[in-house]
Amino acid sequence: MKPTLFVLAAGMGSRYGGLKQLDGLGPGGETIMDYSIYDAVNAGFGKLVFVIRKSFENDFREKIVSKYEKKIPVELVFQELDNLPEGFTLNPDRVKPWGTNHAVMMGKEVIHEPFAVINADDFYGRESFKVLADFLSELAHSENRYCMVGYRVGNTLSESGTVARGICETDVEGNLTGVVERTQVMRVDGKVSYKDENDKWVPIGDNTPVSMNMWGFTPDYFRYSDDYFVQFLKENAGNIKAEFFIPLLVNNLTVSGKVTVKVLDTPSKWFGVTYAEDRPDVVAKLKDLAESGVYPSPLW
Repeated sequence: MKPTLFVLAAGMGSRYGGLKQLDGLGPGGETIMDYSIYDAVNAGFGKLVFVIRKSFENDFREKIVSKYEKKIPVELVFQELDNLPEGFTLNPDRVKPWGTNHAVMMGKEVIHEPFAVINADDFYGRESFKVLADFLSELAHSENRYCMVGYRVGNTLSESGTVARGICETDVEGNLTGVVERTQVMRVDGKVSYKDENDKWVPIGDNTPVSMNMWGFTPDYFRYSDDYFVQFLKENAGNIKAEFFIPLLVNNLTVSGKVTVKVLDTPSKWFGVTYAEDRPDVVAKLKDLAESGVYPSPLW
């Protein structure tokens, strides 16, 4: 059974400005998402599912879906603020999306096989899709065995400012034991460092695994998500900015011993447009990859 690629494309880039998912950065006008899908198809994924906002469905179908629907099955699902469990109503002051795991929950009606989750606006690299596809392809009838691609933190930084990274801890078997979200990570005096709760910079090794929101799940993950989202809403009823992130649920499931999450190492260098200032560098990197023959140009 071929796994599905689930692409989180509902967010608007507040720091970057505009709809990053539709920004043509490659030498042929390709989006970052185009490269991810190209790599995923070649790695053995068999279906695409995009989660987007209903408000830009027409634009997305015209510019994105039309490129793929003749090559691979494509589904669209929608993340909206008022998509809540029975018994809960939307606070009218709430404007912030419910977070990445709420977005994942939108796929439960169309995904019935092992699936990967990625961000639409991150460049992950072909090696990452290969290790992810290989792992997921062995999980056809499994439950409670998940994975994430653990990037080496030194391969994921921005030269334009600090970045947020989920810093991972693993056991001797390479299974995830915890993810701590650090909102300020950068090189300080040549060393990768994060700012801790006491406002101090803490150095870590370049090869420390971090989560770049590249996960692998089986469909039972939707059941856990539904159950825990109810608890999340009860605990955050008065917080209009609280978000239901994937690492929040994954941490809960691993600590409780309900699931295992294998951390898959990758040599790939992650990059993306976190800040507007990152755009020229990403354009240059994609051009170099095309000119060196790693990717064809145009891509499709």
